[in-house]
Amino acid sequence: MSTYAIAVVGRDQPGIAAAVVRALYESRANIEDSRMSILGGHFAMMLVVSIEVDAGADGLNAELEKVRSSMNLEHALAQQIEDAGSDARPAPTHVLTVYGADHPGIVAAVCDALAARAVNIDDLATRVVGSTEAPVYTLICELTLPGSLEPAALSADLDGVAVDQGVEVSLRELDQDIL
Repeated sequence: MSTYAIAVVGRDQPGIAAAVVRALYESRANIEDSRMSILGGHFAMMLVVSIEVDAGADGLNAELEKVRSSMNLEHALAQQIEDAGSDARPAPTHVLTVYGADHPGIVAAVCDALAARAVNIDDLATRVVGSTEAPVYTLICELTLPGSLEPAALSADLDGVAVDQGVEVSLRELDQDIL
């Protein structure tokens, strides 16, 4: 078996997911992990699939190209990747939320602070909410803190980000029952 990462992006319209997963099925690909969402009016899909070695990427990419062309999508492509193994699944321990007036640099500042403490970002989503006159930037992410890191130390770092960026930041332990 070979493992492939597939990225699909196109103006949102009904049927994109159905067309892509049908093409994957026709290519004998097995969807092992996926994330699909509307981002700025575009439907974005990220998938990890396994496929028999003899099926190859050429047939898979040919099927994806048919979907891309027929649905007028911007991108639909598979690229072989190394299998990370089943134990590579994240086990988030904390949730970070950030709210504030929208401006460039919020995500970079937060990610820099997390990287400085070797915190793994397991999932991250951002969105601008509120009115046109008063947009509010929101960032929510699930994190895995290294065992040696005290959450209070990370909170102190993030408090500095909050002051620098003019945002509100909240770090809390993830309730495993919610997942």
